[in-house]
Amino acid sequence: MMNFAAIDFETANNRRSSACSVAIVEIKDGMIADSYYTLIRPPQMEFSYFNIQIHGIRPEDVREQPTFAEVWPELRQRLAGRIVVAHNAQFDMSVLRSCLKEYQLEKPKFSHCCTVNIARKVWPELENHKLDTVGNYLQLAFQHHNALDDARTCAAIPLLAGKKLQVDNFASLALRTGVMVKPFE
Repeated sequence: MMNFAAIDFETANNRRSSACSVAIVEIKDGMIADSYYTLIRPPQMEFSYFNIQIHGIRPEDVREQPTFAEVWPELRQRLAGRIVVAHNAQFDMSVLRSCLKEYQLEKPKFSHCCTVNIARKVWPELENHKLDTVGNYLQLAFQHHNALDDARTCAAIPLLAGKKLQVDNFASLALRTGVMVKPFE
């Protein structure tokens, strides 16, 4: 069965260490087993107008929220030893790396995969493979740039791709699509 976790970050500005929200959706045996969402107080309370327009999170929303270091024990437990997917994984993995570096936290051991690449292989006919385009094509209702909704939509992509390709585990999905699963470094 499909077992993995999907992650999504939102940032306060163009610095990758400025995570202001994160969500993780855990998939066990092909079903959503658990989810986690939190706002995060970035190290510097500098929010760009552009980022606020994208996700709607403002400085006053996170002023009393925990820092990344404070939520890290929970996140680490949800990531360690798993396959973790993200839509445009390069971005989300760079946010995670930057936050770990900012707070001098130990890197977890997990593998990751990009759902953009899965969507490109399974639904090549789409005009693009942005999360909102793929989500709409798959008839998934979600609020784009809400970290929890984005993580749920991201989690649905491998599940629906697996159904379409008639594979029931992540290793088989990666093999059939040729999409790489890489260690987090």
